[in-house]
Amino acid sequence: MNFRNLKLVDPIVKAIDDKGYKIPTKIQAEAIPKILERQDILGIAQTGTGKTAAFAIPIIQLIYRIDGNTKKRPPLRALIITPTRELAIQIDDNIREYNKYTKITHAVIFGGVSQGSQVQALKRGVQILVATPGRLLDLIDQGYIKLNEIKIFVLDEADRMLDMGFIHDIKKLVKILPAKRQTLFFSATMPDHIIALSKNMLTNPQKIEVARKSSVAEAIKQYIYYTNREDKVKLLNHILKDKKEEQVLVFVRTKHGADRLVKRLRKFNLKADAIHGNKSQNQRQKTLISFKADITKILVATDIAARGIDITKLKYVVNFDIPNLPETYVHRIGRSGRAGEKGIAISISEPEENIFVKDIEKLIKKTIEKVEDHPFPQTTKPMTLKEKKEWNKEKQLKKQEFIKQMRNRKNRRY
Repeated sequence: MNFRNLKLVDPIVKAIDDKGYKIPTKIQAEAIPKILERQDILGIAQTGTGKTAAFAIPIIQLIYRIDGNTKKRPPLRALIITPTRELAIQIDDNIREYNKYTKITHAVIFGGVSQGSQVQALKRGVQILVATPGRLLDLIDQGYIKLNEIKIFVLDEADRMLDMGFIHDIKKLVKILPAKRQTLFFSATMPDHIIALSKNMLTNPQKIEVARKSSVAEAIKQYIYYTNREDKVKLLNHILKDKKEEQVLVFVRTKHGADRLVKRLRKFNLKADAIHGNKSQNQRQKTLISFKADITKILVATDIAARGIDITKLKYVVNFDIPNLPETYVHRIGRSGRAGEKGIAISISEPEENIFVKDIEKLIKKTIEKVEDHPFPQTTKPMTLKEKKEWNKEKQLKKQEFIKQMRNRKNRRY
């Protein structure tokens, strides 16, 4: 099957050819015809499956049929909601590429920046709007956005949306959207609260399930290094020193951990940058552009900030911190091995994280290949429950003693 078999109009097929797409992915082959038939969709698909094209391409065609290439100020026809600024920008960039021969108007809005240029785009008329929930509701309240002519509503990354606390924003949006609309609902996982939300939004949906969250693409080779906490950065340097010409995405657990790791990597003369929620929007976009352009070789990221990173030829993903949720591991390493490319996932586990590795292997039903030939082997054992309690107690006592000393110093000053 090729894209012409999906009954797409010539301008869209031409744009797809320019992108180098040859054969639709499974979710594209299943979703595009159903969306063109105006059916609601319940899609279960993880990152890297071609999900954005699966909904963006048919949306462009439907609007092309409804409005044509109108020269009048067009009404807003499609609304796409996504959890992060990076992901919103990425979706809008893809729409621009699929849409270049149809000229359907589109825009992206998100918080953290001045609304001036976004408002100007809306005033010119937009047929497809990609948005994060907060800025969207803000501009609706200000009267810049009307949803009364919406024909298609897309909720992307629904599970992440709810994890980030957007449930009330989503419910508020659903109340002001036209009751008669086509709804496309996509999520990587389907826990009970996501199922309940989808039932309130969808009408007789067609369910499409592709590459469940517990599955890992066969193109991704997985390796695990066991080491001690104090040797982690030295081991990472050892792994990266032979990959100086390659791009590497490194995952960490916290924002501060990302900044700390970048500083330490730079001491090894490795060009690294961090991306996380404490960075300004301009900083995040500058860092992301530099990484996508292959200028920055090593990008250290937290999970939420990495949602907008989509690089087809990214080969290496490193878990510097092992995630405590095994599903997160699958999502992380899915950043590599995309679009038929091969990927390599490397994880570095300290003793306290070994239990998380076992949970991951249980989920993926596979033992991750252990690399033993390295200079920083794991020599310490994980603490027992009793040792951990004693360690936490000692840590708390030290903290209390420190606070007491600081208070005494302050009292002496006055």
